[in-house]
Amino acid sequence: MTEPEQKQLGNTLWSIADQLRGAMNADDFRDYMLSFLFLRYLSNSYEVAAKKELGKDYPDKQDQPHIIPLQIWYENNAEDIGAFEKQMRRKVHYVLKPQFLWGSIAEMARSTHKDKDRLLEILQESFKYIENESFESTLQGLFSEINLNSEKLGKNYTDRNAMLCKIITKIVDGLAGFSTNGDSLGGAYEYLIGQFAAGSGKKAGEFYTPRQISSILSAIVTLDSQEPATGQKKRLESLFDFTCGSGSLLLNVHSRMKSRGIGKIYGQEKNITTYNLARMNMLMHGVKDSEFEIFHGDTLTNDWDMLRETNPAKKPYFDAVVANPPFSYRWDPSETMGDDVRFKNYGLAPKSAADFAFLLHGFHYLKQEGVMAIILPHGVLFRGGAEERIRRKLLEDGHIDTVIGLPANLFYSTGIPVCILVLKKCKKPDDVLFINASEHFEKAKRQNRLLPEHIDKIVSTYQCRKEEERYSRRVTMEEIAANDYNLNISRYISTAEQEKEIDLKAVHDELETIEQNIMAATKKHNAFLKELGLLPLP
Repeated sequence: MTEPEQKQLGNTLWSIADQLRGAMNADDFRDYMLSFLFLRYLSNSYEVAAKKELGKDYPDKQDQPHIIPLQIWYENNAEDIGAFEKQMRRKVHYVLKPQFLWGSIAEMARSTHKDKDRLLEILQESFKYIENESFESTLQGLFSEINLNSEKLGKNYTDRNAMLCKIITKIVDGLAGFSTNGDSLGGAYEYLIGQFAAGSGKKAGEFYTPRQISSILSAIVTLDSQEPATGQKKRLESLFDFTCGSGSLLLNVHSRMKSRGIGKIYGQEKNITTYNLARMNMLMHGVKDSEFEIFHGDTLTNDWDMLRETNPAKKPYFDAVVANPPFSYRWDPSETMGDDVRFKNYGLAPKSAADFAFLLHGFHYLKQEGVMAIILPHGVLFRGGAEERIRRKLLEDGHIDTVIGLPANLFYSTGIPVCILVLKKCKKPDDVLFINASEHFEKAKRQNRLLPEHIDKIVSTYQCRKEEERYSRRVTMEEIAANDYNLNISRYISTAEQEKEIDLKAVHDELETIEQNIMAATKKHNAFLKELGLLPLP
């Protein structure tokens, strides 16, 4: 499916959401809509694999058009179901019972039979089955935010059931004109997340990184860490995003490395709704449950047992770390946090802004040869106090590799300009590369947009460490130290255009010519007026 077709599919689904949500706010309806798309994706992938596995034994749908083929096969081959499901677990890593497949649920929603009244009940059973039995690793609480008994769907069971039938029927009709393979549905899912984010205003900052910015970070961390100019890494063994939101940033990196090879993906997310979105999003994009691990918990208090491992041989470190943490988040570090391994060499970020606390968390878990790219507000570049001390230590230790200034108004959650910091524990250049991309964008109605050429210019400048007047510059540590370790980009790259030299003689000659032309025109004009008798003769 082409990108325009994918966008059209997303638009179709968005218009369905807009029509049906009624009094329900966009955030609530998002969870229903995206969960049904997720079920549609799982079902489609499973049925394609089942058809391939069963071959000529896969029933012909034309025989009983209102019953999905797998249901017919289950009814006729009871003794073979165990072996079949075992094989499906091996091949697609999960199992879905025929009655829980999207096709069965959609048929129930569209039917006129009294079984239609059981749709809500069947949906509840299917969600519970997917959470606890479908996958080898349980996906506990995957649908915990989907309340099928919510009064927002209807006042009683009958009304809620009817509303669910309506939503599902609309989705079926909306998908009818499109190819709905895994890639296209995954793309539509991402598009919808973006649309819901746009409608959520500031809340969107909790879970969505615009794709254009994700593309910059993913391009940077997939280049060779020590010699970016040599091109992409041969393989990325491990990837970590400690404020992963809906997982779009992780998936962008995964997409870039899929053809070369990528190991396990790790993410952490504090918001329960967004945590579930991330897990669905991974599966929707073909990442198997064994290939990712998303943890629900607080990054700043570091409550993930895996990361708290004290045995150096078992402690996890990652080849690439990416993040878009909440900007200038207020936090309340405990007294003992000063001794936390993540912070003790640098000090604690101030309570008013946890930006450096997030950065130091991710940096701590970066491998020696790894690379980290993080999105932060511009304040981290120049604010004083504790932040200045942390910034100075990172610079003196040679860990800040590149500072990239982006245009304002790129995010749903804020209009402020942001920057990308690229950090490495072992970096070869003894300078810092500054890139000022703040003036390179396309102005749009609601938000500014980075076009492919803007993204390519940023990435190629980083990759080859190129210098360009008014755009990029390599700055020595001596100059940064002389500026008290202030990283404000305007200190190092001037964006002011040089005024053109004025040729005073040429300007004087031009003015004289203009004055002569005015006198000649006035004389001619007055002559016409005299002829018309509008001016007295001399």
